[in-house]
Amino acid sequence: MPGAWHSWAVDSEDLGLFGPGSVTWKVHEEPILIVAGLRSLYLQALHPRAMAGVAQNSDYRNDAWGRLVRTATYVATTIYGTTAEAEAAGRRLRALHARLRARDPFTGEQFRVDDPDLLRWVHVTEVESFVSTARRAGLSLTDAEVDGYYTEQRRSAALVGLDPADVPGTAAEVADYYRRVHGELRMTKEAAETALFLTAPPIPWKVSRPVRLGLSLGPPRWAYFGVAGLAMALLPPWAQRLYGGLGLPTTALTADLSARALRLALAAVPRRYREGPLQQAAKDRAARLTAAA
Repeated sequence: MPGAWHSWAVDSEDLGLFGPGSVTWKVHEEPILIVAGLRSLYLQALHPRAMAGVAQNSDYRNDAWGRLVRTATYVATTIYGTTAEAEAAGRRLRALHARLRARDPFTGEQFRVDDPDLLRWVHVTEVESFVSTARRAGLSLTDAEVDGYYTEQRRSAALVGLDPADVPGTAAEVADYYRRVHGELRMTKEAAETALFLTAPPIPWKVSRPVRLGLSLGPPRWAYFGVAGLAMALLPPWAQRLYGGLGLPTTALTADLSARALRLALAAVPRRYREGPLQQAAKDRAARLTAAA
């Protein structure tokens, strides 16, 4: 029992990898990041090897919402969990990835899913989507804070097995990374199918409204269409062009206005409904430390 008490006492004072003074907590306070998560998946689908790794090792089409919940829980754990919880989540993910292999859709070459190039692509598209979406939706962030977010997120990159020194740590480095990797990206059949699935996934029957042909076109479906359309509109122009769009400045302006409107709407939702248990627990730990200071 003394050991258990000691563990609780340490955890009660542990604010994890980031903490309330971090840019990471400021960004991830935003419910609009649900759109950012979907945006990152559209981006990730454009990398043929990354797409092959997912398609050949997961049942995402039959368990789309389960996979989404697991991914969201992992991200929340790395952002708001204790240091021990974040590191344990990273170990589990690394162990899972280490067992997985896939074949290149063009060369047939077998590759490891935990190849650093693939892990870096997933990491960059994710964190860039988070901070870009939050900023375009109206969150006030200075250029220095954006750079700070990327630098802080190198800690998350280390959890999946990347060397932080090899991960972009500023906005300029992210932009340069996208320029360097652009030649590897393309609109494949798998990318198109995945984008279509992301835009119109099966809605859980408990919140759907069945109609003819087995489709659900009730309010949840239309709401999701709106989120998916916004996520696609928030993509960088070069990604929109790969998907067949024009990437026009007017599209970007419309997307920004829509993101700002959605952010305002989500801000009206009571905090207890838009904050998960990990986030609430982290804030409780921070409040206890502040009160004790």
